[in-house]
Amino acid sequence: MISVQEAFSILEQNLPALHEVELPLFQARKHILAESLVSPINMPPFRQSAMDGYALCLHDDLVYEIVGEIKAGDSHLVDLVPGQAVKIFTGAAIPDSAQAVIQIELVAANGTQLLLDELVKPETNVRPIGEQISAGDLALEKGTLLNSAAIGFLAGLGFTHVTVYQKPNIGIVVTGNELAKPGTPLEHGKVYESNGIMLQSALIDGYYDAVTIYEVNDDFENTKNILQDAITNNEMVLVSGGISVGDYDFVARALKELQVQTLFHKVNQKPGKPLFAGKFQNKMIFALPGNPAACLTCFYVYVLPTLAIMSGAEANYKQAILFPLSDDFEVRNSRSQFLKANISNGEAQILSHQNSSMLNSFSVSNGLIYVPHGHYELKKGDMVEVYLL
Repeated sequence: MISVQEAFSILEQNLPALHEVELPLFQARKHILAESLVSPINMPPFRQSAMDGYALCLHDDLVYEIVGEIKAGDSHLVDLVPGQAVKIFTGAAIPDSAQAVIQIELVAANGTQLLLDELVKPETNVRPIGEQISAGDLALEKGTLLNSAAIGFLAGLGFTHVTVYQKPNIGIVVTGNELAKPGTPLEHGKVYESNGIMLQSALIDGYYDAVTIYEVNDDFENTKNILQDAITNNEMVLVSGGISVGDYDFVARALKELQVQTLFHKVNQKPGKPLFAGKFQNKMIFALPGNPAACLTCFYVYVLPTLAIMSGAEANYKQAILFPLSDDFEVRNSRSQFLKANISNGEAQILSHQNSSMLNSFSVSNGLIYVPHGHYELKKGDMVEVYLL
């Protein structure tokens, strides 16, 4: 068995090359930019009113003559002389002959006459050309994760397509004759299959939507054929179960016959000891333990960071954050542990029901506490490494 840190190091040294793709702007959400973008325009592209009110051609009196109206989107030009004003709305283009905008709540209008309470300073409520960004300036840097605000920002600059790092297609291969579909009668000796939908949900939470689920019976040829199909059609394959040493665990043998390079098999950790990581050309294969909590632990610790890096993120596997422990805890284990935990009020609390088959505590946890193997005592307030979920 290798250590957790050795597993991280092996994965870092075997990550596939990145691929770029041009996508329509909306489809690029939650992708990472593969190029830096400069603004093709000034934003705003014209002097813009920040308020509903009146654009003023300033003079030394408090009375102005109202000579027209400009709505947002109007393109006609208005030429004012000192002492004249036009009614104007937020976002509308301010005439070049106006120096300020007075908001509507601060004036009194009577027909064509506008009365101010005090003189207005130049540039009041005027958004200058290029206030947000000027043409030719850097808009977003390469490596930026495109969230909703970034999509809106780029749309406002006129972008319709961007070049991003392509996200992997992901195949989930679920193995086991003991599995029954939820919603069907549960026969004696069967359990409901949950890992497939669990992993798919976790992937969608991470904005990985191109997911296909494959089902496999505990038969070698069937396992091999389904794995070959999944590897052919996806850049990452996650196998749930079948990687241990039982008589009907065929995954390791099938992967070997398919010439998948073994990066490691078995990690000195609990839960998740049987974890397998492999590579075929530019594709990554993870065979995860069948026990649900072990499966999900390995997903968060190893798979999700791998996906992030394959998608262009500057992520790494050592993303633990230090938190003080909320209670004393005795460590008596020959394997390093990932303990389901609740992080609240700045403390990390280890939850009950840590068994690798149990998801009930995982469903209310928001972190995994990493505890190195050994025999020692952790005291309340001791700093522990936490992988946030």
